[in-house]
Amino acid sequence: MSAPIKETAPAPAGRTVAKAPARPGDRRGEGVVLNVFSHGFLALWALLIVLPLLWLVLSSFKTDAQIGGSAFGWPENWTLDVFSRAWDKGIGDYFLNTVIVLVFSVPLTMLFGSMAAYVLARYRFRGNRLLYYFFVAGAMFPVFLALVPLFFMVKRLDMLNTYQGLILVYIAYSMPFTVFFMHAFFRTLPTAVFEAAVLDGASHTRTFFQVMLPMAKPGLISVGIFNTLGQWNQFILPTVLMQPQSGDDPERYVLTQGLIQLQQQQGYATDLPVLFAGVTIAMIPMLVVYLSFQRQVQAGLTSATLK
Repeated sequence: MSAPIKETAPAPAGRTVAKAPARPGDRRGEGVVLNVFSHGFLALWALLIVLPLLWLVLSSFKTDAQIGGSAFGWPENWTLDVFSRAWDKGIGDYFLNTVIVLVFSVPLTMLFGSMAAYVLARYRFRGNRLLYYFFVAGAMFPVFLALVPLFFMVKRLDMLNTYQGLILVYIAYSMPFTVFFMHAFFRTLPTAVFEAAVLDGASHTRTFFQVMLPMAKPGLISVGIFNTLGQWNQFILPTVLMQPQSGDDPERYVLTQGLIQLQQQQGYATDLPVLFAGVTIAMIPMLVVYLSFQRQVQAGLTSATLK
């Protein structure tokens, strides 16, 4: 006699039946496809960035005839003479002017921006959010819309074509992003350390400089790199503010202006290797800075999320 067939009771209403877990082979296959796609995309992206930079550097060692004959050919003579000629044609002065401006503008931007962000992130007072949104709105405001009033404001201060005028404008230009970035970073720092410093009798200034600011080092490095890159590559502001106002007024062009001047000075007697060498000289310091601090930049960008 056959055994009776057991009927399974239906699942109660409102209760979902658990699905069978996915097989390990399916997950492994999806992971392989995703890895191949992501690595392929990153490799393509790296080629799109590295190949133009490599072409630019190699073109600095070529002659005009080689550049005109084959843009992708290999240089025949490897010599640094073209870099010396580019330096003598004004790149050295433009480089020095840019360094003078950034030596003051970047540290002052970091100091004032971190102080403002710290107060807005750690202290509650009337108008706190209004001031914060004021800085955020400044980051959304296109700079070219303020060029005309900015020009006349700097002119009234008698700071046109001066280092201090461009430094002050760079600080004001970079403050919104610095405050926005550091405000989010200071809010992630542990409150217990801040309260312990206050209970030990530390003043607000000492708490900021000796306790909170060292803890915010990853964020400071990250936003400092971004400010350095942005101010080093700035073209619109120095073009408007760093023009000689008279025949006796010296030229204080920065690198971005200097490269345009170098191209215009050549006229019909083109010397493309010198122009490529000038661009290479302007590019190398930023590559060195970023490659030297890339881990700190990544740590600063991810620390807020991890915390």
